[in-house]
Amino acid sequence: MSDDHTHVQEFFTARAADWDRRFPDDGPAYAAAVAELGLRSGDRVLDAGCGTGRALPPLRAAVGPTGVVLGADLTPAMLEAAVQAGRDRDGQLLLTDVAALPLHTESLDAVFAAGLIAHLPNPTENLRELARVVRPGGTLALFHPIGRAALAARQGRRITPDDLRAEANLGPLLAGAGWRMTSYVDADDRFLALAERDG
Repeated sequence: MSDDHTHVQEFFTARAADWDRRFPDDGPAYAAAVAELGLRSGDRVLDAGCGTGRALPPLRAAVGPTGVVLGADLTPAMLEAAVQAGRDRDGQLLLTDVAALPLHTESLDAVFAAGLIAHLPNPTENLRELARVVRPGGTLALFHPIGRAALAARQGRRITPDDLRAEANLGPLLAGAGWRMTSYVDADDRFLALAERDG
C-alpha cells in the first residue's frame, strides 16, 4: 500500500466512529446533490469514497429497487460505520481503492464522489479510472456539503490558486481524464461540479 493510502486510511480510521455525529446536518445537502445527477429508476451508480455511506440512501431512492448502488471506500472503519448505520441496506459496500476499481468498463451510469478529490494521489489518473467504469454520456458529481472558502476556514487555511476544486483548475483536470464539466457551483453551503463522460 502506498504512503498516500496509508495516510488516508489513518486519517479516516481515527475519525470513522464520530464522523456522522460531527456532521449531523449534511443529509439534505447530499440528497440535493444526488438529485442533480439526474438518475433514473434502474440506473447503476457508484459512491466513490463513500465513507460512512451518507449518500447511499438518496442514491437508492433515485435508482429504485431495480437499480444498482455501490459504495467503495479504502478505509475498513468507514465501511464498518456505514454498516452500523444500516446504510449497507441501500447499497453494496466494497473495500477497494477507487484508483483501481474491481468493475467492468462502462458498467455504470454515474459516479457520486463527496469530498474525494482532495484525497486522490494522482487526480488525473484516478478520475480517468472513474471514467473507465462509466458509460459514454454518464455523469460524475464531485461534491462537498460546504463550499471551498467555508471548508478552508473550517480547516484554518486559505484557498490557494492551485486548489484542484477551483473552476479554472478543475475543468482542464476533468477534460484530461475523459470528462466534460457541465456545471459548477461553489457557494457557502455547497460545492458541486457535474461532468459528463466523453465518448
